[in-house]
Amino acid sequence: MTDHTFAVCAYKESPYLEECINSLLNQTLKSNIIVCTSTPSEYISSICEKYSLPLYINTGVKGICGDWNFAVSKCNTKYYTIAHQDDVYTPEYLEYIMKKFSSSKLPIIAFSEYFEIRDGERVYKNKLLKIKKMMNFGFLLSKRSKFVRRRILSLGNSVCCPAVSYNAEMTKDFLFDGNFKFVCDWDAWERLSKFKGDFLYIRKPLIGHRIHEESETTKLTGSGERAKEEYTMFRRFWPEFIAKAFAKPYAKAADSNKIEK
Repeated sequence: MTDHTFAVCAYKESPYLEECINSLLNQTLKSNIIVCTSTPSEYISSICEKYSLPLYINTGVKGICGDWNFAVSKCNTKYYTIAHQDDVYTPEYLEYIMKKFSSSKLPIIAFSEYFEIRDGERVYKNKLLKIKKMMNFGFLLSKRSKFVRRRILSLGNSVCCPAVSYNAEMTKDFLFDGNFKFVCDWDAWERLSKFKGDFLYIRKPLIGHRIHEESETTKLTGSGERAKEEYTMFRRFWPEFIAKAFAKPYAKAADSNKIEK
């Protein structure tokens, strides 16, 4: 068993939860798998019983960041991945991730590219995916440069959150900021970018990120709250007039998360 944990964050009764768990069970490199939820139900419990997986109930701080922080607190391994219930991981995801971690003396996070799942179909190429891949190429140029990775993040969030694995020893006491509902991952990368160590990037798409109407990403798309949070992030890197100039087209790019009917 690898010194790694997949912590699956389950919410209500997602029809994709079992598919996500099966993708973790089918990894070429075996890992610990746990399920965490703040919305306990017979549905979630039955799936955990079916696959003999530990189930932890979050009775503390709720919300996306609260649930993620709770999941992290239940990981007792050196490395961990916060798996989102709607997504799927290719069988070799963990194998690639662990090879990346082992190649570095100071690994902070390791992450891969991703593909989208729309109406059951895998989408590897669209405008947004191309832009993000171009941005992420910068991580290959310098895995340890704080300057380079902050310049990448200053243009937007190109890192797919569920594709990221963390080194617990390098991110000890790190918490996701509950003041955010949408950009909590972008905020996390920005703060972690100041740490001494490596951001390890894998160009191969090793995770499928599902786009559907009930996902939190889709629900928040187009909301004024989302736009406000994105502007807050741009202001960490740019003066007000530049942040405003970036925020408008960036918000339009979010249309790719809308599901056409």
